[in-house]
Amino acid sequence: MPTLPKNDEAFNCPHCGAYAHQIRYNLATVQFDKPYTDVNDFTVTKCSRCCEYSIWLRQNNQMVYPLVGDAPLPNEDLPEDIKKDYLEARAILAQSPRGGAALLRLAIDKLCNHLQTEGGNLNDKIKNLVIKGLPEKVQKALDIVRVTGNNAVHPGQIDVDNIDTAKALFELVNIIANHMISENKQIDSIYDKLPDSVKKEISKRDNKSD
Repeated sequence: MPTLPKNDEAFNCPHCGAYAHQIRYNLATVQFDKPYTDVNDFTVTKCSRCCEYSIWLRQNNQMVYPLVGDAPLPNEDLPEDIKKDYLEARAILAQSPRGGAALLRLAIDKLCNHLQTEGGNLNDKIKNLVIKGLPEKVQKALDIVRVTGNNAVHPGQIDVDNIDTAKALFELVNIIANHMISENKQIDSIYDKLPDSVKKEISKRDNKSD
């Protein structure tokens, strides 16, 4: 669970993830016949970028709203339905690392479907990606999320209740998305800026018979 920095006026917002100035307030209550009364147990911060509020318990500086873990935000290039699963996993991480791991496994299964990978189950889909030239490091990342997610549903040898184990899966999903989506998107964007004459020459070269 994120901890409120004691003196920093800027930190990563738990809502939007941006490193931004945070305005601090005292939480207060009011009754019709009485003035405002500070609620000394809580601190409220407002993000200067997204304007969302967060609430922190002063006793231990722990965040109580929004209920999110401190896992990284999803890769922006993930499809929206996969990003939704990722954010749900992130929201329940502190309360249920096991549930978060299971949701991330579902997310990479959907990602393989998004990439139109053949296979009846996730293991077969990863195998087919390897046949198509998937780098070993990405294959390992996929299998870590797959196996850990399986253990979340069918307990095995992995301690899925360990929050650090579950948190590492979020990093891996972003690594997978970066390689399988973001890098290709960036290369295509740069390639599209080449002059049409150059792209025609490249196309002619690649279609030339030996």
